Amino acid sequence: MFARFVLAVAAMVAVVAASNFLVQFPVQARLGPVDLADLLTWGAFTYPLAFLVTDLTNRHFGPQGARLVVVIGFVMAVALSVLLASPRIAIASGSAFLIAQLLDVAIFDRLRASAWWRAPLISSVAGSVIDTLIFFSLAFAAPFSVLDTAFGRADGSLTFPAPFLGIGTEVELWTSLAAGDLVVKLLVAAALLAPYKVLRGLLADRVVNPVAV
Repeated sequence: MFARFVLAVAAMVAVVAASNFLVQFPVQARLGPVDLADLLTWGAFTYPLAFLVTDLTNRHFGPQGARLVVVIGFVMAVALSVLLASPRIAIASGSAFLIAQLLDVAIFDRLRASAWWRAPLISSVAGSVIDTLIFFSLAFAAPFSVLDTAFGRADGSLTFPAPFLGIGTEVELWTSLAAGDLVVKLLVAAALLAPYKVLRGLLADRVVNPVAV
C-alpha cells in the first residue's frame, strides 16, 4: 500500500516538473493557415495527467490521501521547476497547481458516488480552467513582472503581439497561448477518461490510512 502511495507522489512530481519545463516551448508547426506556435505549448499535453494522478489517488486513498499527494508533489515539483525553468515560472506553476489540484480533490470527492465519468471529467475541467488562468497570468502577464525583478532573472515573457488563436485580432502572445493550452487540456482531460476507467477497475475504492503500512 505504501509503495502505491510513493508511486502516486513520484508520478505527480514527474508530470508537473515536465509540464513546467515544456510550457516554455510553443509547438512549432502549422495547421493550415494557423501557426500553432501562436496558440499552443507542449505543456498542455502533459499537465492533464496530473488530474488523472490526483483522481486515481482520491479514489484509492480518499481525499485526505489525495491532498497529501498534492502537497508533497507541489513542494517537490516547485523545487525541480526552479532548476528546470525560471523562479517566476516556478511560483506561477506552484500557485496554479496547488489551487487547481485541491479544487479537483474537493469536486471529485463530492461527485464520486455519481456516474463513473462525472467526477473525473467535471473536476478536471474545473481544475484546468483555474490552473490556466492562474498560471499564465502569474507567469507572463505584465502586472506580475515584479516577480522577475525580485529574483533578478527574466522569464522571457511572451508579451509581444500575435493573432489570437492564430486567426483573430492581435493580442499578447501569452493570452493566445493560454486559450490554446486550455482547449488542448480539456480535450486531453476527456481522452484520459479511457485510461481512468481501466485503472479504476484495478484499484480498490477508499483505502484508509495510506501511509501506515
